[in-house]
Amino acid sequence: MSGKVHGTVQIANDVLGDLAGFAALECYGIVGMASPTLRDGVAQALSRDKLRKGVSVVCSDDVVSIDLYVIIEHGTNLAEVSHNLAERVRYVLTTTADVKVDRVDVHVQGIKVRK
Repeated sequence: MSGKVHGTVQIANDVLGDLAGFAALECYGIVGMASPTLRDGVAQALSRDKLRKGVSVVCSDDVVSIDLYVIIEHGTNLAEVSHNLAERVRYVLTTTADVKVDRVDVHVQGIKVRK
């Protein structure tokens, strides 16, 4: 009963945002996701059920562009953590959702000492 199934699969942007948010939290140096807008100049960490608010997903011509808004742990190399994060999110979306990722932009909204 293993034949070819015809049809299409559509994945909502919110699902891609959730996948990217959970992948981000698995990365070394990431304390949490943040809102794209700063409130009173301070980045607010989002709870685990609101991770997609820290991710912007834009789909066009069968490729996906991702913007991640994160809070990084104090004392880590911001450039290295951002690079590793972008690569991890690209890998997760490519392997899990089978989407082509055009670019992943990381916006560091703040730094925080991990408790």
